[in-house]
Amino acid sequence: MVVSVSCKKLYNPPAISAPGSYLVVEGVINNGPDSTIFKLSHTVNLASKITLNPLTGAVLTIESDQNALYPLTETRKGNYGIGSLQLDNTRKYRLRIKTADDEYLSDFVPVINAPLVDTVNFNVESKGIQINVGTHDAVNNTKYYRWDYQETWVFHSYYQSGYVSNGDTVVERLFPANEVYNCWGNDTSSTIILGSSAKLSQNIITNNPLTFVSSTSEKLGTKYSIIVREYALTADAYKFWQILKTNTEQLGSIFDAQPSQINGNIHSTKNPSDAVIGYVSAGTVTSKRIFITDQQLPGWVPAQPYPNCSLDSIYLQYKPAGATVAVNQENVYFNYHHLANPQDALIPVAAIIVIPPIGPELIIGHTGAQPECVDCTLRGTNKQPVFWK
Repeated sequence: MVVSVSCKKLYNPPAISAPGSYLVVEGVINNGPDSTIFKLSHTVNLASKITLNPLTGAVLTIESDQNALYPLTETRKGNYGIGSLQLDNTRKYRLRIKTADDEYLSDFVPVINAPLVDTVNFNVESKGIQINVGTHDAVNNTKYYRWDYQETWVFHSYYQSGYVSNGDTVVERLFPANEVYNCWGNDTSSTIILGSSAKLSQNIITNNPLTFVSSTSEKLGTKYSIIVREYALTADAYKFWQILKTNTEQLGSIFDAQPSQINGNIHSTKNPSDAVIGYVSAGTVTSKRIFITDQQLPGWVPAQPYPNCSLDSIYLQYKPAGATVAVNQENVYFNYHHLANPQDALIPVAAIIVIPPIGPELIIGHTGAQPECVDCTLRGTNKQPVFWK
Protein backbone atom coordinates (compact mmCIF):
# COMPACT_ATOMS: atom_id res chain seq x y z
CA MET A 1 0.00 0.00 0.00
CA VAL A 2 1.32 3.43 -0.91
CA VAL A 3 0.25 6.47 1.10
CA SER A 4 0.64 9.92 -0.38
CA VAL A 5 0.72 12.91 1.94
CA SER A 6 0.61 16.52 0.78
CA CYS A 7 0.29 19.90 2.43
CA LYS A 8 -2.06 22.68 1.33
CA LYS A 9 -0.70 26.19 1.24
CA LEU A 10 -2.98 29.19 1.55
CA TYR A 11 -3.15 31.03 -1.76
CA ASN A 12 -4.15 34.66 -1.94
CA PRO A 13 -4.65 35.55 -5.60
CA PRO A 14 -3.73 39.07 -6.74
CA ALA A 15 -7.40 40.06 -6.96
CA ILE A 16 -7.76 39.47 -3.20
CA SER A 17 -4.48 40.82 -1.87
CA ALA A 18 -3.76 43.66 -4.28
CA PRO A 19 -3.45 46.99 -2.45
CA GLY A 20 -4.84 49.01 -5.38
CA SER A 21 -8.26 50.62 -5.34
CA TYR A 22 -10.24 51.60 -8.43
CA LEU A 23 -12.88 54.26 -8.89
CA VAL A 24 -16.36 52.86 -9.55
CA VAL A 25 -18.95 55.06 -11.27
CA GLU A 26 -22.61 53.96 -11.33
CA GLY A 27 -25.42 55.87 -13.04
CA VAL A 28 -26.77 57.30 -16.28
CA ILE A 29 -27.44 60.82 -17.53
CA ASN A 30 -31.23 60.74 -17.39
CA ASN A 31 -32.97 62.79 -20.06
CA GLY A 32 -36.46 62.95 -18.63
CA PRO A 33 -38.66 63.65 -15.61
CA ASP A 34 -36.65 61.50 -13.20
CA SER A 35 -33.52 62.70 -11.43
CA THR A 36 -30.02 61.87 -12.59
CA ILE A 37 -28.11 60.09 -9.81
CA PHE A 38 -24.49 58.90 -9.84
CA LYS A 39 -22.89 56.77 -7.12
CA LEU A 40 -19.14 56.97 -6.63
CA SER A 41 -17.11 54.45 -4.66
CA HIS A 42 -13.76 52.70 -4.56
CA THR A 43 -13.24 48.97 -4.89
CA VAL A 44 -12.17 47.03 -1.80
CA ASN A 45 -10.08 43.88 -1.48
CA LEU A 46 -12.06 40.67 -1.10
CA ALA A 47 -10.20 40.01 2.16
CA SER A 48 -11.21 43.38 3.60
CA LYS A 49 -13.84 43.64 6.32
CA ILE A 50 -15.17 46.79 4.62
CA THR A 51 -17.81 46.10 1.97
CA LEU A 52 -18.76 49.68 1.06
CA ASN A 53 -16.27 52.43 0.31
CA PRO A 54 -18.17 55.50 -0.97
CA LEU A 55 -16.30 58.47 -2.40
CA THR A 56 -17.42 61.70 -0.76
CA GLY A 57 -16.57 65.31 -1.40
CA ALA A 58 -16.26 65.02 -5.18
CA VAL A 59 -17.51 67.63 -7.65
CA LEU A 60 -19.58 66.27 -10.53
CA THR A 61 -20.73 68.15 -13.62
CA ILE A 62 -22.57 67.04 -16.76
CA GLU A 63 -21.24 68.85 -19.84
CA SER A 64 -22.54 69.10 -23.40
CA ASP A 65 -20.37 69.31 -26.51
CA GLN A 66 -21.57 72.94 -26.69
CA ASN A 67 -20.26 73.71 -23.17
CA ALA A 68 -23.63 73.65 -21.38
CA LEU A 69 -23.01 72.75 -17.70
CA TYR A 70 -25.26 70.89 -15.25
CA PRO A 71 -23.73 70.62 -11.73
CA LEU A 72 -24.69 67.72 -9.42
CA THR A 73 -25.04 67.94 -5.65
CA GLU A 74 -23.97 65.30 -3.12
CA THR A 75 -27.30 64.22 -1.63
CA ARG A 76 -25.88 61.58 0.71
CA LYS A 77 -22.59 59.78 1.19
CA GLY A 78 -21.22 58.94 -2.26
CA ASN A 79 -24.49 59.83 -4.06
CA TYR A 80 -24.62 62.83 -6.39
CA GLY A 81 -27.77 64.02 -8.10
CA ILE A 82 -29.60 66.63 -10.13
CA GLY A 83 -33.31 67.02 -10.85
CA SER A 84 -35.10 66.61 -14.17
CA LEU A 85 -32.96 67.34 -17.24
CA GLN A 86 -34.25 68.33 -20.66
CA LEU A 87 -31.33 67.53 -22.95
CA ASP A 88 -30.94 68.29 -26.64
CA ASN A 89 -31.11 64.97 -28.49
CA THR A 90 -28.88 66.34 -31.25
CA ARG A 91 -25.99 67.02 -28.85
CA LYS A 92 -23.58 64.74 -26.96
CA TYR A 93 -22.86 64.77 -23.23
CA ARG A 94 -20.19 63.63 -20.79
CA LEU A 95 -19.55 63.50 -17.03
CA ARG A 96 -16.70 65.35 -15.30
CA ILE A 97 -15.59 64.16 -11.84
CA LYS A 98 -13.18 66.16 -9.70
CA THR A 99 -11.75 64.50 -6.59
CA ALA A 100 -9.17 65.70 -4.08
CA ASP A 101 -6.31 64.19 -6.06
CA ASP A 102 -7.54 63.56 -9.60
CA GLU A 103 -9.99 64.49 -12.33
CA TYR A 104 -11.97 62.11 -14.55
CA LEU A 105 -13.83 62.60 -17.81
CA SER A 106 -16.17 60.27 -19.62
CA ASP A 107 -16.31 60.18 -23.41
CA PHE A 108 -19.03 62.25 -25.05
CA VAL A 109 -22.05 60.00 -25.65
CA PRO A 110 -25.24 60.49 -27.70
CA VAL A 111 -28.67 60.79 -26.10
CA ILE A 112 -30.53 57.53 -26.79
CA ASN A 113 -34.08 57.38 -25.47
CA ALA A 114 -35.30 53.94 -24.45
CA PRO A 115 -38.57 52.79 -26.04
CA LEU A 116 -41.51 51.97 -23.80
CA VAL A 117 -41.49 48.69 -21.91
CA ASP A 118 -44.14 46.59 -23.64
CA THR A 119 -44.71 43.89 -21.05
CA VAL A 120 -43.62 42.66 -17.67
CA ASN A 121 -45.17 39.24 -17.15
CA PHE A 122 -44.70 36.08 -15.11
CA ASN A 123 -44.95 32.36 -15.69
CA VAL A 124 -46.01 30.04 -12.88
CA GLU A 125 -43.59 27.12 -12.64
CA SER A 126 -43.36 24.20 -10.25
CA LYS A 127 -40.92 25.93 -7.88
CA GLY A 128 -41.90 29.56 -8.26
CA ILE A 129 -42.52 32.28 -10.82
CA GLN A 130 -40.30 33.41 -13.68
CA ILE A 131 -40.63 37.16 -14.39
CA ASN A 132 -39.86 38.39 -17.93
CA VAL A 133 -39.74 41.66 -19.83
CA GLY A 134 -40.60 42.52 -23.43
CA THR A 135 -39.94 45.59 -25.57
CA HIS A 136 -39.60 46.79 -29.16
CA ASP A 137 -38.45 49.87 -31.05
CA ALA A 138 -40.74 50.73 -33.95
CA VAL A 139 -38.35 53.38 -35.32
CA ASN A 140 -35.35 51.04 -35.05
CA ASN A 141 -33.15 53.46 -33.10
CA THR A 142 -32.31 51.00 -30.33
CA LYS A 143 -31.06 47.42 -30.61
CA TYR A 144 -29.23 47.08 -27.30
CA TYR A 145 -30.93 47.11 -23.92
CA ARG A 146 -30.23 46.85 -20.22
CA TRP A 147 -32.78 46.41 -17.43
CA ASP A 148 -32.79 46.60 -13.66
CA TYR A 149 -35.64 46.33 -11.19
CA GLN A 150 -36.86 46.98 -7.66
CA GLU A 151 -39.11 44.59 -5.76
CA THR A 152 -41.61 45.51 -3.03
CA TRP A 153 -43.79 43.13 -1.03
CA VAL A 154 -46.05 42.98 2.01
CA PHE A 155 -45.02 40.83 4.96
CA HIS A 156 -46.22 40.37 8.54
CA SER A 157 -44.77 39.82 11.97
CA TYR A 158 -45.55 36.49 13.58
CA TYR A 159 -47.79 37.96 16.28
CA GLN A 160 -50.15 40.90 15.89
CA SER A 161 -49.76 43.41 18.68
CA GLY A 162 -52.66 45.64 19.63
CA TYR A 163 -50.97 46.86 22.81
CA VAL A 164 -47.63 48.24 23.90
CA SER A 165 -45.87 48.83 27.20
CA ASN A 166 -45.23 52.43 28.18
CA GLY A 167 -42.79 51.30 30.88
CA ASP A 168 -45.23 51.10 33.76
CA THR A 169 -48.30 49.49 32.31
CA VAL A 170 -49.86 48.38 29.03
CA VAL A 171 -51.74 50.76 26.75
CA GLU A 172 -53.49 50.35 23.43
CA ARG A 173 -51.25 50.74 20.39
CA LEU A 174 -51.97 53.75 18.19
CA PHE A 175 -52.86 52.84 14.62
CA PRO A 176 -51.68 53.36 11.96
CA ALA A 177 -48.71 55.33 13.35
CA ASN A 178 -47.46 52.46 15.53
CA GLU A 179 -48.42 49.59 13.24
CA VAL A 180 -45.88 46.80 13.62
CA TYR A 181 -47.73 43.86 12.05
CA ASN A 182 -48.00 44.92 8.38
CA CYS A 183 -44.76 46.01 6.71
CA TRP A 184 -43.22 46.37 3.27
CA GLY A 185 -39.89 44.91 2.21
CA ASN A 186 -37.71 46.06 -0.67
CA ASP A 187 -34.94 44.58 -2.78
CA THR A 188 -33.09 45.60 -5.93
CA SER A 189 -31.61 43.61 -8.79
CA SER A 190 -28.10 42.34 -8.16
CA THR A 191 -27.32 40.90 -11.59
CA ILE A 192 -26.71 42.51 -14.98
CA ILE A 193 -29.68 41.94 -17.32
CA LEU A 194 -29.09 42.54 -21.03
CA GLY A 195 -30.89 41.99 -24.29
CA SER A 196 -30.23 42.66 -27.96
CA SER A 197 -32.24 42.51 -31.16
CA ALA A 198 -29.18 43.17 -33.38
CA LYS A 199 -29.22 39.62 -34.77
CA LEU A 200 -33.00 39.32 -35.00
CA SER A 201 -35.10 39.88 -38.10
CA GLN A 202 -37.32 42.31 -36.17
CA ASN A 203 -36.46 44.78 -33.43
CA ILE A 204 -38.66 42.96 -30.91
CA ILE A 205 -37.63 41.30 -27.65
CA THR A 206 -40.13 39.06 -25.88
CA ASN A 207 -39.94 37.22 -22.57
CA ASN A 208 -36.39 38.25 -21.74
CA PRO A 209 -35.75 36.69 -18.27
CA LEU A 210 -35.51 39.14 -15.38
CA THR A 211 -35.66 37.18 -12.14
CA PHE A 212 -37.05 34.02 -10.55
CA VAL A 213 -38.97 34.16 -7.26
CA SER A 214 -39.19 30.92 -5.29
CA SER A 215 -42.57 29.54 -4.24
CA THR A 216 -41.29 29.47 -0.64
CA SER A 217 -40.26 33.14 -0.69
CA GLU A 218 -41.95 35.50 1.74
CA LYS A 219 -42.26 37.93 -1.19
CA LEU A 220 -45.18 35.92 -2.59
CA GLY A 221 -47.01 35.49 0.71
CA THR A 222 -49.61 38.25 0.22
CA LYS A 223 -48.83 40.84 -2.43
CA TYR A 224 -45.73 41.50 -4.52
CA SER A 225 -44.77 44.27 -6.92
CA ILE A 226 -41.86 44.77 -9.28
CA ILE A 227 -40.91 47.87 -11.26
CA VAL A 228 -38.63 47.32 -14.24
CA ARG A 229 -36.46 50.10 -15.68
CA GLU A 230 -35.23 49.95 -19.26
CA TYR A 231 -32.06 51.61 -20.60
CA ALA A 232 -31.09 51.99 -24.25
CA LEU A 233 -27.43 51.30 -25.01
CA THR A 234 -24.94 51.95 -27.77
CA ALA A 235 -23.06 48.95 -29.17
CA ASP A 236 -19.97 49.95 -27.14
CA ALA A 237 -21.98 50.28 -23.93
CA TYR A 238 -23.57 46.88 -24.54
CA LYS A 239 -20.12 45.33 -25.01
CA PHE A 240 -18.94 46.87 -21.72
CA TRP A 241 -21.92 45.46 -19.81
CA GLN A 242 -21.46 42.06 -21.44
CA ILE A 243 -17.83 41.87 -20.27
CA LEU A 244 -18.76 43.08 -16.78
CA LYS A 245 -21.55 40.50 -16.59
CA THR A 246 -19.16 37.71 -17.60
CA ASN A 247 -16.50 38.79 -15.11
CA THR A 248 -18.88 39.15 -12.18
CA GLU A 249 -20.93 36.00 -12.77
CA GLN A 250 -18.18 33.58 -13.75
CA LEU A 251 -18.09 30.51 -11.50
CA GLY A 252 -14.32 30.31 -11.48
CA SER A 253 -13.69 26.85 -12.98
CA ILE A 254 -10.30 26.36 -14.67
CA PHE A 255 -12.28 25.68 -17.84
CA ASP A 256 -14.03 29.07 -17.70
CA ALA A 257 -12.94 31.93 -19.91
CA GLN A 258 -10.45 34.11 -18.08
CA PRO A 259 -11.64 37.54 -16.89
CA SER A 260 -11.44 40.24 -19.54
CA GLN A 261 -10.14 43.75 -19.10
CA ILE A 262 -13.08 46.04 -18.30
CA ASN A 263 -12.60 49.12 -20.44
CA GLY A 264 -15.33 51.68 -19.76
CA ASN A 265 -15.58 55.18 -21.19
CA ILE A 266 -14.32 57.06 -18.10
CA HIS A 267 -10.67 58.09 -17.88
CA SER A 268 -8.35 59.82 -15.47
CA THR A 269 -6.93 63.06 -16.89
CA LYS A 270 -3.95 62.79 -14.54
CA ASN A 271 -3.17 59.09 -15.03
CA PRO A 272 -4.85 57.89 -18.26
CA SER A 273 -3.68 54.30 -17.69
CA ASP A 274 -5.55 54.01 -14.36
CA ALA A 275 -8.57 51.71 -14.54
CA VAL A 276 -12.00 53.19 -13.87
CA ILE A 277 -14.98 50.84 -13.60
CA GLY A 278 -18.15 52.25 -15.13
CA TYR A 279 -19.79 53.40 -18.33
CA VAL A 280 -21.67 56.67 -18.71
CA SER A 281 -24.70 56.63 -21.03
CA ALA A 282 -27.33 59.29 -21.68
CA GLY A 283 -31.01 58.99 -22.49
CA THR A 284 -34.55 58.60 -21.24
CA VAL A 285 -35.21 55.68 -18.91
CA THR A 286 -38.61 54.01 -19.22
CA SER A 287 -40.30 51.75 -16.69
CA LYS A 288 -43.26 49.49 -16.03
CA ARG A 289 -44.72 48.13 -12.76
CA ILE A 290 -46.88 45.08 -12.12
CA PHE A 291 -48.54 43.62 -9.01
CA ILE A 292 -48.93 39.93 -8.21
CA THR A 293 -51.25 38.73 -5.43
CA ASP A 294 -51.42 35.36 -3.73
CA GLN A 295 -54.81 34.77 -5.45
CA GLN A 296 -52.96 34.56 -8.78
CA LEU A 297 -50.70 31.77 -7.49
CA PRO A 298 -51.30 28.07 -6.72
CA GLY A 299 -51.74 28.50 -2.96
CA TRP A 300 -48.06 28.25 -2.07
CA VAL A 301 -47.14 28.55 1.61
CA PRO A 302 -44.00 30.66 2.16
CA ALA A 303 -41.26 29.39 4.43
CA GLN A 304 -41.68 30.62 8.00
CA PRO A 305 -39.21 33.47 8.65
CA TYR A 306 -39.85 33.23 12.40
CA PRO A 307 -39.16 29.58 13.29
CA ASN A 308 -38.54 30.13 17.00
CA CYS A 309 -41.29 32.51 18.09
CA SER A 310 -43.24 31.86 21.26
CA LEU A 311 -45.45 33.79 23.67
CA ASP A 312 -44.71 34.00 27.39
CA SER A 313 -46.81 35.58 30.13
CA ILE A 314 -45.03 38.48 31.77
CA TYR A 315 -47.68 39.80 34.15
CA LEU A 316 -50.96 38.73 35.69
CA GLN A 317 -53.58 40.73 37.53
CA TYR A 318 -56.55 39.13 39.33
CA LYS A 319 -59.88 40.90 39.32
CA PRO A 320 -63.20 39.84 40.79
CA ALA A 321 -65.84 38.45 38.51
CA GLY A 322 -67.91 41.12 36.80
CA ALA A 323 -65.12 43.73 36.78
CA THR A 324 -64.85 45.91 33.70
CA VAL A 325 -62.00 44.85 31.43
CA ALA A 326 -60.82 47.42 28.87
CA VAL A 327 -59.76 44.97 26.17
CA ASN A 328 -60.71 45.24 22.53
CA GLN A 329 -61.95 41.75 21.72
CA GLU A 330 -60.78 42.04 18.09
CA ASN A 331 -57.20 42.30 19.34
CA VAL A 332 -57.42 39.49 21.89
CA TYR A 333 -55.24 36.49 21.19
CA PHE A 334 -56.89 33.19 20.45
CA ASN A 335 -54.09 31.17 22.03
CA TYR A 336 -54.63 31.43 25.79
CA HIS A 337 -51.55 31.19 27.95
CA HIS A 338 -51.34 30.53 31.69
CA LEU A 339 -48.68 32.10 33.87
CA ALA A 340 -45.75 29.73 34.41
CA ASN A 341 -42.69 31.61 35.58
CA PRO A 342 -43.52 35.24 36.41
CA GLN A 343 -39.87 35.97 37.25
CA ASP A 344 -38.80 35.12 33.65
CA ALA A 345 -40.39 38.20 32.11
CA LEU A 346 -39.78 39.18 28.49
CA ILE A 347 -39.50 42.90 27.88
CA PRO A 348 -41.40 43.39 24.57
CA VAL A 349 -45.16 43.24 25.07
CA ALA A 350 -46.92 41.50 22.21
CA ALA A 351 -50.55 41.76 23.29
CA ILE A 352 -53.04 41.27 26.06
CA ILE A 353 -54.76 37.94 26.33
CA VAL A 354 -57.90 37.11 28.27
CA ILE A 355 -58.29 33.74 29.94
CA PRO A 356 -61.93 32.75 30.39
CA PRO A 357 -63.44 32.96 33.89
CA ILE A 358 -62.34 30.19 36.24
CA GLY A 359 -64.65 30.12 39.25
CA PRO A 360 -65.27 33.60 40.67
CA GLU A 361 -62.21 35.23 39.13
CA LEU A 362 -61.23 36.62 35.72
CA ILE A 363 -57.51 36.40 34.95
CA ILE A 364 -56.06 39.16 32.83
CA GLY A 365 -52.54 38.58 31.47
CA HIS A 366 -49.98 40.30 29.28
CA THR A 367 -47.87 38.26 26.90
CA GLY A 368 -44.54 39.03 25.31
CA ALA A 369 -42.35 37.63 22.57
CA GLN A 370 -38.95 38.25 20.99
CA PRO A 371 -38.82 41.67 19.25
CA GLU A 372 -38.40 40.19 15.76
CA CYS A 373 -41.58 38.11 16.28
CA VAL A 374 -43.69 41.18 17.07
CA ASP A 375 -42.14 44.17 15.33
CA CYS A 376 -42.00 43.93 11.53
CA THR A 377 -40.22 47.29 11.29
CA LEU A 378 -37.02 45.50 12.31
CA ARG A 379 -36.96 44.04 8.78
CA GLY A 380 -38.88 46.60 6.74
CA THR A 381 -41.00 49.74 6.88
CA ASN A 382 -44.56 50.23 8.08
CA LYS A 383 -44.98 53.24 5.77
CA GLN A 384 -47.11 52.20 2.82
CA PRO A 385 -45.42 53.10 -0.51
CA VAL A 386 -47.21 55.83 -2.47
CA PHE A 387 -47.61 53.51 -5.49
CA TRP A 388 -49.20 50.71 -3.47
CA LYS A 389 -52.73 49.82 -4.56
